[in-house]
Amino acid sequence: MPGDATAGYVSFLTDYGLADGFVAACHGVLLDRAPGVHIIDITHLVPAGDVRRGSVVLAQTVRHLPPAVHLAVVDPGVGTARRAIAVSTPRGILVGPDNGLLPPAADTLGGVRRAVALPVPDGTPATFHGRDVFAPAAAALVAGRDPVTLGVPVDPASLVRLAPPVARFVSADPAEVEVEVVTTDHFGNIALAADPALLAAAGLAPGRIVRIMLASSVTQALFGVTFGSVRPGELVVYVDSSGLAALAVNGGSAAERLGAKAGDLVRLASPGA
Repeated sequence: MPGDATAGYVSFLTDYGLADGFVAACHGVLLDRAPGVHIIDITHLVPAGDVRRGSVVLAQTVRHLPPAVHLAVVDPGVGTARRAIAVSTPRGILVGPDNGLLPPAADTLGGVRRAVALPVPDGTPATFHGRDVFAPAAAALVAGRDPVTLGVPVDPASLVRLAPPVARFVSADPAEVEVEVVTTDHFGNIALAADPALLAAAGLAPGRIVRIMLASSVTQALFGVTFGSVRPGELVVYVDSSGLAALAVNGGSAAERLGAKAGDLVRLASPGA
């Protein structure tokens, strides 16, 4: 494809689940229209309609994949006036709904270079654009089509973006930060919208104790480097593999321990704050 290397790979992320034939139908379209394509299934277990969760998982994953067309469908607005789009970046192309799902991954891949609105052919069923709009576009792109031939160019600045997660100082003296729970994973680990620099600016660093305030609960934990920095069953603050501050329980679930879910606000401070 001119200027957009994809190396014959399509990555695939959805909220379709595994109980039905939705994923297989999209695989079939890809393989029929781009024989020999290599499909990398990121996940199909994004909670139904959870665009933010899908955007986080997509952005965290694509940086580790080969150059590809990244097909992502978490689309509660399917069949409405929301646009179907293909977004080119320096290190791949993203295809999916214009609902905020794609831009964080595009930023990870070097930023949006150009974008097109994909047409929805007359007579297309309103409820399965993954199969009928997005998968055909992804197949065409991985087979070598230039994105500009697939749709109408749109201003990259017009793409829908989700509101950035909260990550801010609440108080400088005593130092305290408030951060949003970005996501919780399969193990119950809690990713927070804070990088190490924000925590360091608040005096929170490895080896120190951190006070954690969530809703009406207050607890504290060691700022460690991994789960084994604390004894089994203990809570630990650490920087996870995506570079975000996180909370975990060694051998357990921090999400269950703290009752945390995506979107909750957590305050972090030193014990004396």
